[in-house]
Amino acid sequence: MRRAAELWDHDDPEIGYHPRLFCQLVLPYKDPGDVPVWGRRNGDRSLTIEPGRKLDRDGNPFCWGYPYGTIPRLLLTWLATEAVRTQSPELVLGESLSDFMGQLGLAPTGGVRGNITRLRDQMNRLFKARVSVEYDGNAMMDAGVQLNIATARSLWWSDDDRNASQRSLMPSIVVLSDTFFKEVLEHPVPVSADALRALRGSPLRLDIYAWLTHRMSYLNRRTTVTWDQLRFQFGSQCADNRFGRAKFKDMFTKQLAHVLLVYPEAHAEATSVGVVLKPSRTHVPFRGVRALTSN
Repeated sequence: MRRAAELWDHDDPEIGYHPRLFCQLVLPYKDPGDVPVWGRRNGDRSLTIEPGRKLDRDGNPFCWGYPYGTIPRLLLTWLATEAVRTQSPELVLGESLSDFMGQLGLAPTGGVRGNITRLRDQMNRLFKARVSVEYDGNAMMDAGVQLNIATARSLWWSDDDRNASQRSLMPSIVVLSDTFFKEVLEHPVPVSADALRALRGSPLRLDIYAWLTHRMSYLNRRTTVTWDQLRFQFGSQCADNRFGRAKFKDMFTKQLAHVLLVYPEAHAEATSVGVVLKPSRTHVPFRGVRALTSN
């Protein structure tokens, strides 16, 4: 298998990887609620997600709900990084719950509203969701892929922060699907762990950073991405009217400014028409041309 990640200067242990697909198409920012399917579009490519289901103890159908917010984005980066590092689809989630949460930048707090409960909920939502990607740029061809994240999981949990640091007798394991594993190995997008820590307070900031990092890796000319294109790609809770579009523009511009503080090499400017991008240095240095071997 070709190791695309070897093209990047990843000697720094603080460098991670994000799946390319989720640099182009993003997860929900807020819970979409009780709807059968949720989606996002970017040009000729579209992403749809259906929530996973199971039967409760009484045999009644139960819906896990959609993955949303910051935690699933941090999880996707962790999964991609570990897949690239280990070259294996079977990933061990740290020696303890506290260890794993620390790798995500989360404090292991208990309780109904604590991070342990939030992480458990979002992990189940992400791993159970049915993810589909469709390509419709050619009227003469139908193309798409099922890109579910995991095919198996065995996760051990602590119900409070006092036991979170205890080493589990059995490790927590996630087995990535063949399609997702192949995607992250062939198309990993290098990201800075320091940047993710600085931006993790907002899922939109994380998405803008991943998008810019990916775009700058291949951008070779000045490009303007219009506000309408950005609204489709990143989505918006704002109404589709003059006031809603103005609100989205203002919100995106403010979050872009935060991203540029941690990625100042990116030549990106918000204008009245959209965001103007100019060729820039990648945030993670490119190692240069090097022959890759297969194994």
